[in-house]
Amino acid sequence: MPVGTHATVKAQTPDFLHDSGSQILLANTYHLLLRPGPEVFRQVGGIHPFMSWERSVLTDSGGFQIFSLPHSRSMTEAGAVFQSYLDGRTILLSPELSIETQVAIGSDIMMVLDQCVPSTVDEYIARAAMELTHRWAARSLAARGDSPQAMFAIVQGALHLGLRKESAEALCAMPFDGYAIGGLAVGEGKSEREDTCEFAASLLPEDKPRYLMGVGTPLDILEAVHRGVDMFDCVLPTRSGRHGQAFTRFGKINLRNARHADDPRPLDPEHPCPALSQYSRAYLHHLIRSGELLGMMLLSWANIAYYQSLMQGIRAAISENRFEEFRATTKEYWKRGDIPA
Repeated sequence: MPVGTHATVKAQTPDFLHDSGSQILLANTYHLLLRPGPEVFRQVGGIHPFMSWERSVLTDSGGFQIFSLPHSRSMTEAGAVFQSYLDGRTILLSPELSIETQVAIGSDIMMVLDQCVPSTVDEYIARAAMELTHRWAARSLAARGDSPQAMFAIVQGALHLGLRKESAEALCAMPFDGYAIGGLAVGEGKSEREDTCEFAASLLPEDKPRYLMGVGTPLDILEAVHRGVDMFDCVLPTRSGRHGQAFTRFGKINLRNARHADDPRPLDPEHPCPALSQYSRAYLHHLIRSGELLGMMLLSWANIAYYQSLMQGIRAAISENRFEEFRATTKEYWKRGDIPA
């Protein structure tokens, strides 16, 4: 899911996103609560007409953004108290307000409000945050009322596998439509993340979506699918694109490097996305080095298109019972790298 925090994916139009194969965009409740505000969404009929996007939208609850503001917020049983970065007013983001805002936004999938803590915290702190997350999950369900929007719970527990098991059991006992694995990619190493992800995914229902939040590189996604995950979001494709990094079937290519200055080849002549197949590396290098917005737009588009084609390849391989072959071949292409003509 490309990340469209403020109801826009940076440097991308809805047509670019549609053509890349994007099925769901992610928007953020915390930011949209502050601006433009729930009343605007009620007046315009929700986020889909607001941003001219007809496909699905998932809204994060704002829990991670609250986690990212450790010096300007406080956590209570009632919710998270923070100061608006726009006007300084104090806001209590409760599970009820989070869901009320998401209902007004009109997303297709709502996330419960959770308390995220660094993955490396001790068990005492992780347990307290996990248990608060469970209580907030129950309140979020109650706040949904008769809304037809789907709602996902978020499994917490940091790197403590016993807590992850408790969290999965508690949340799976509630009638959620899907389950996210939260609290990873926030301080732990790669092997710790993969082991915890695999363990948590194994505890979740096979007939409901499993969502690993905030991850990651193409390799992270490939390995997480191998461990049982279905859904992902990450700012990496667009953030990297804005800084001159392209993700392709040949691995990552840094278009800022001087070796691309006179290279007539496109990033990938066989890819259907024009950003990958119709513009020379020399031109993309020139745009990025010149600070031109078009370069940021094209590389962000190229990255999203590559991520979506990777996911399409994964889905096809799973349906044809050849995922392990696909996984090995894809990793071999990345290892081989960007071979000059």
